[in-house]
Amino acid sequence: MDRYAVMGNPVAHSKSPRIHSLFAKQTGQQLHYEAIRVESGKLATAVADFLASGGKGLNITVPLKQEAWSLAQARSGRADRAGAVNTLVLEPTGKHFGDNTDGAGLVRDLLYNHGSTLQQRRLLLLGAGGAARGVIEPLLLEKPSLLVIANRTAGKAVDLARMFCELGHIEGCGLEDVAGQSFDLIINATAASLAGKVPALPDSVVTPDSWCYDMMYADKPTAFMVWAQQLGAARCLDGLGMLVEQAAESFFLWRGIRPDTSPVIRLLRNRA
Repeated sequence: MDRYAVMGNPVAHSKSPRIHSLFAKQTGQQLHYEAIRVESGKLATAVADFLASGGKGLNITVPLKQEAWSLAQARSGRADRAGAVNTLVLEPTGKHFGDNTDGAGLVRDLLYNHGSTLQQRRLLLLGAGGAARGVIEPLLLEKPSLLVIANRTAGKAVDLARMFCELGHIEGCGLEDVAGQSFDLIINATAASLAGKVPALPDSVVTPDSWCYDMMYADKPTAFMVWAQQLGAARCLDGLGMLVEQAAESFFLWRGIRPDTSPVIRLLRNRA
């Protein structure tokens, strides 16, 4: 039976094994998927061992996405630009293919699961780390009128915006610099919600027409979602759908079949 896994640290509570087992059952694919804890600096050895034991593909999560990028001898354009790989297609020759499906997962969740539109919309992306970098290209390909990256350290946001400036209208600034502006969609790509915190944004960025999306997810609304709800945002969404959609992109790369994500999202949501 073909073997797949997610590697990272921590991975004990990963939903990926459950998601991919549901995809396999739905599509009639015979495969085994597991979670493997791998510490920083040890990915190459772990991948070689997994390949030797019949491994066909991997999902990569924190803190190993940059290591996976370096390990992949061939990469998709979106992975190259993101500077991180979250999906590896393993080759017996060792010339593994790396992709980054995070941004595609985010966009598919917004467009297909929530009925959003991004074209000619004003988007605000919070954070300038790996999570933000991984979704910028797919967001810009949807042709928003403006994408602003706001970060606690303004310089990092400016540098990140400069890397993608040929793909669309994009700007970088500090969190406080968005005061007086409003946005159609605000995406939280920081990990602040994991600590029960919210980025230090001016309340004025949220209007009754704003959608607010936290790339994190939990069994209850995140701190960012609660903040947005209190300010009267039109929609407040978490990243569970993004997780399932990026997994579906990986599954398609490995098996050539695109699973139906809707029933999987519903099942996970009901069990949350």
